[in-house]
Amino acid sequence: MNQPKSTPGTQVPGLSYRDAGVDIDAGDALIDRIKPFAKKTMRDGVLAGIGGFGALFEVPKKYREPVLISGTDGVGTKLKLAFHLNRHDTVGQDLVAMSVNDILVQGAEPLFFLDYFACGKLNVETAASVVKGIAIGCELAGCALIGGETAEMPGMYPDGEYDLAGFAVGAVEKSKIIDGSTIGAGDVVLGLASSGIHSNGYSLVRKIIERAAPDLQADFDGRSLADALMAPTRIYVKPMLELMQQLPVKGIAHITGGGLVENVPRVLPERLCAELDHCAWPLPPLFAWLQQHGGVADAEMHRVFNCGIGMVVIVAAEHAQTAADVLSAAGEQVWTLGTVRERNAGEAQTIVV
Repeated sequence: MNQPKSTPGTQVPGLSYRDAGVDIDAGDALIDRIKPFAKKTMRDGVLAGIGGFGALFEVPKKYREPVLISGTDGVGTKLKLAFHLNRHDTVGQDLVAMSVNDILVQGAEPLFFLDYFACGKLNVETAASVVKGIAIGCELAGCALIGGETAEMPGMYPDGEYDLAGFAVGAVEKSKIIDGSTIGAGDVVLGLASSGIHSNGYSLVRKIIERAAPDLQADFDGRSLADALMAPTRIYVKPMLELMQQLPVKGIAHITGGGLVENVPRVLPERLCAELDHCAWPLPPLFAWLQQHGGVADAEMHRVFNCGIGMVVIVAAEHAQTAADVLSAAGEQVWTLGTVRERNAGEAQTIVV
């Protein structure tokens, strides 16, 4: 067999991982930067966190029959706007919120969170800003940031761009799982205010921005339009856990992609319908701006965006005022959106009238 020949007196230069585009030193520097952020999120149950091959967490002993509930999500194309604005300090909170709010609706207390940060070339400053936002989100949710993965993959992502994914694990007493099965006609539907668009519908948002070509730094309702567009997703965990301690909550819906019309039915028994009054809460100025500049129909707005309502809570009529008071005292803005009634044949499960 012929062997490849080398030219006498020459030596092929050795290659390193850095030559291939991966900077191990930068990865180590990032770990050092994020450890203080993660430390602030520690809580009872963490046995081993960042730095090991796996993170260890002991289910709190207060649970007699603990059921683990998990959720995973990303931030979607809101990241494209973050890249355009070079703003990376809030998308980490978005990442946490999308998962912890999801597991909250079944009654789960979020216990811990792990993240995945992927990029073509690691920028330590950018990544540290993102992870700091993740840690802030974990603090707001009362869960520990106990691990994650930073993947530097040359050629996979354009310069300056990255992707995010994460997942949360929570626990709930088996007897206290919220599944909507106790919802009945006459129950009241409460809505908790969103902080903005949250993390859904940004493909349409970006299309509207492309069409309208606004000055993103111009004043918009007391802040810049960029600030309004990038407002981090609200985390409802602590107020909702407090509410669950005080009275029976029959159903909860996190209003994400699909809006009110597609998320509320996920917690309703088939025989029931939620009838909501579109005048019961104000449409925030940002959604009015999007609708105007995009020429978006009302039905499409309700299917794509949260339209100002980030979480729906269903309780018995006799508990509605107390629930609203508890949530308001915890800092939430609450509206009575409508009621649950028997569903007619062929009728949608959520009607906005």
